[in-house]
Amino acid sequence: MAALGDIVGYLDGELRTAEVPDYDAALNGLQLGNRSGEVTRVACAVDFSANTVDGAIREHANLLVVHHGMFWRGSHALVGRAYQRVAAAIAADLAVYSSHIPLDLHPVLGNNALLARELGLTPAGTFGRYKGTEIGVMGTADVPTATILERLRTFSSRYATTVVHTPFAPPRHTERWAIITGAGASPQTLAEAAERGIDTFVVGEGTHHTAVDAIESGLVIMYAGHYATETLGVRAIGDVLKGDFGVSTTFVDVPTGL
Repeated sequence: MAALGDIVGYLDGELRTAEVPDYDAALNGLQLGNRSGEVTRVACAVDFSANTVDGAIREHANLLVVHHGMFWRGSHALVGRAYQRVAAAIAADLAVYSSHIPLDLHPVLGNNALLARELGLTPAGTFGRYKGTEIGVMGTADVPTATILERLRTFSSRYATTVVHTPFAPPRHTERWAIITGAGASPQTLAEAAERGIDTFVVGEGTHHTAVDAIESGLVIMYAGHYATETLGVRAIGDVLKGDFGVSTTFVDVPTGL
């Protein structure tokens, strides 16, 4: 058993919650307390939803750690399904902690660093500017692009996700790569990729025209799924809390297919 305040203090410090810029609706940190102020079991999930709350309750968790938090939809009335999600958590004494960009960019627990490891790539720097902070990772390599694609397909298949990519012809090799999980492909990140000589860009998702622009510029983009690419950080948090605080942990898997 651990004190909720101790876990929150650790996560806020390790993830630099107060320092890292994010969307206003992210509201990183502890979003919902619990009556007991104690934690014996932690559930981790990508999204705060009725399904992940129900999954955490079934697992007898009293802390739910998510990447996309309770207020992701912005300000809204607590009625209907929105009320039911929150009411279920409160009734079950389930606290909720959320970390979005602070978790994305963490060099050890972060989604981007961990996805690079899954692909056998070693980051040499950061990439993807947002409010003066770089969210993703980048590096150099000398590996067939088809090899990266196959590793990515193996990873994403665990979460019922199919990798989509812009065309390329073997024996094309990747020499400079970048990764931004989640909604990583945008006009801004494509412009940065061109500026920094990136030839292969791994993301969770992006709009149709990011693919059009990438094909024109010779950049290969691999869209590996928003959900799949953002499972890694919350799982890593679960592992750390289990080791450092002696609490049991579980992952609540609710794939979206996207």
